[in-house]
Amino acid sequence: MQAEVSTLFGLNVYTDKGVYIGKVNDVVLEVNDKKATGLAVTKLNPDMFESTGKGVVIPYRWVTAVGDVVLIRHVKDQFKKPEEIPEDYNISDEEEESK
Repeated sequence: MQAEVSTLFGLNVYTDKGVYIGKVNDVVLEVNDKKATGLAVTKLNPDMFESTGKGVVIPYRWVTAVGDVVLIRHVKDQFKKPEEIPEDYNISDEEEESK
């Protein structure tokens, strides 16, 4: 998937299940490999993040589509504090279900 870096700034980020994550503030680039490795996201959804005062970097491998918004794959509870994630939760179970 190719997009000009400048087109990503200011886009809203949603999961593929429609959950708002935040707004793209910057793009993390790997200059030697000539590819994007992450999206710096600010204006975070307070329901998804412990602190909305700072941003997070979303790995670019999670991006599934870029258009009027950025879609990332839904990662349940990925951003909550570790003690809020149920002990029996296993991200690989969710990935297997989506296949």
